[in-house]
Amino acid sequence: MLKNFILTTGVSFAVAFSVLLLLVYGEIGRVVLDRPNERSLHTVAVPRAGGLAIMAGIIAAWGMAWQPELFPLIGSLIFLVVLSFFDDLYGLPAGWRFAAHSLAAAFFLGCYMPSMLDQGWWLLLVLLVGIVWTTNLYNFMDGSDGLAGGMALFGFSFYAFGAWQAGDGELAFPVLAIAAACGAFLLFNFHPARIFMGDVGSIPLGFLAATWGLLGWQRGDWPLWFPLLVFSPFVVDASVTLLKRLLRREKIWEAHRSHYYQRLIQMGWGHRRTALVEYGLMALVGVSALCLASQAWLLQIMGLMLWAAIYYALAIAVDRLWFKLQCPKIGIANQ
Repeated sequence: MLKNFILTTGVSFAVAFSVLLLLVYGEIGRVVLDRPNERSLHTVAVPRAGGLAIMAGIIAAWGMAWQPELFPLIGSLIFLVVLSFFDDLYGLPAGWRFAAHSLAAAFFLGCYMPSMLDQGWWLLLVLLVGIVWTTNLYNFMDGSDGLAGGMALFGFSFYAFGAWQAGDGELAFPVLAIAAACGAFLLFNFHPARIFMGDVGSIPLGFLAATWGLLGWQRGDWPLWFPLLVFSPFVVDASVTLLKRLLRREKIWEAHRSHYYQRLIQMGWGHRRTALVEYGLMALVGVSALCLASQAWLLQIMGLMLWAAIYYALAIAVDRLWFKLQCPKIGIANQ
């Protein structure tokens, strides 16, 4: 058991850290630069291939652990890594990206959850849409120093704790390898970031957040709501922002800076403070998810309702403060 822990975390961290050194300090990292645009919260070009290091650490650890059942997932992961790297380099059409994400999700469901078809095709469709949405919302939320890396470190660590709590070491160790690789990345990504993960990191991490969440549910390690609560800081922000943009009839595929975390930074919180506050929120939802998972269903519902109320209050507070700060600017502009 100790050997598996050292193997998964040690190999993943060491490989990711080594590749990050090459990307941050070597010329190869200059191949893909994140140049500031209307969505950006940074002002200078920064290397954005950090996701390659994260994925290298994960795949190396999984390969050394030698679990044959992981091979289909590794295949899906490599497919998304290659696709997303080309997207970082050349910018692929949105339709192509969503089609590829749907293909990866369908392949995962076909390999790991074919029995779900017995419960109705609609359930598989819901799961497929959920995987594709989580894959992309992680990308939407990757726009601030230390945020996406921290979410991955906390989220996958709580997955590992949840599996360990359920006595499922076979799931805990591979998931812990993801957290370890993201921990190495966070050393270079916390403000001021020296490298970003790019789509090559955020897209596969979103896919892994969805798929490992479903695998834990299928294996009886946790309820279906568990991964949603663990990753709720991203799920809520991205979903509510998308809904608001749809209601305003905005083009949801265009770059913007209207996520709640983006507004906090624009209101003067800065990258560091925003990340630290988000880390606190991630820790709270993760601990509460672990505590609620073993409780009676009525307590689980009450806990989820309480978190829904908390998120509603937080969203209202940020919206009101944002509106208050924007009103003087609107008034000046109209004079």
